[in-house]
Amino acid sequence: MAEKAGVISPTDERKAQAFNEKGLQQYQRWEIEEAIESFEKATKLVPTNPDYYLNLARALARFGNYDKALKALGEFVRYETDVHLVDRFEMLFANAMDEVETLITEKMTKRGIPLDEIGAAIQMWLEYRIAIGRRPLSIRKPQSWAAALDYTVRKVNFRDAALKELAQIYGVSESSIRSHHSDLVETLDIMPCDYRYFRGKNNPLDKLVEAAAMLEELERRFREP
Repeated sequence: MAEKAGVISPTDERKAQAFNEKGLQQYQRWEIEEAIESFEKATKLVPTNPDYYLNLARALARFGNYDKALKALGEFVRYETDVHLVDRFEMLFANAMDEVETLITEKMTKRGIPLDEIGAAIQMWLEYRIAIGRRPLSIRKPQSWAAALDYTVRKVNFRDAALKELAQIYGVSESSIRSHHSDLVETLDIMPCDYRYFRGKNNPLDKLVEAAAMLEELERRFREP
């Protein structure tokens, strides 16, 4: 294991890179706990590489452990040399809401959307900003992001989600909502009734999981000699 100070050996560098690559593959396959473990091993071997902390933060955020994700981002900020990127991630530590979160809260509250769904939209925004990693983030028009988050949470929770209506409410184009929505879905790998953002009492995915387990058991019994 590499020491916190001093020269890092080429062997530890190679091992850390291997763990990082493995973690990225696990992250894509939704093997999140395994990905977290891989990224943690990479940071221990090479504790000065900001990318390993950033990837760890992405995995922790997807796992729902935001406290540890922010702690990993703190280490990322410590070692990262891109000032603009550091400034962007340091905004996640602010206590005040940003423009997007303010708009979400204002617009969704006025339409009587339950607080837990508003919270889901804010959670989605936090996770997205972490998940994009080093990708650039433009928030020149926060209304477009707020509308897209509102739209996406609506769809996840089976609420009517008319693009025309939302475009009028937020004062943006339908195409901008659609574009940001696609980005959110792809980056966060959002599915219908996604457990992370679904706030109804009974999630239809539960029945699918039960059906899959039942089918697996029936298949096992069928194949027994």
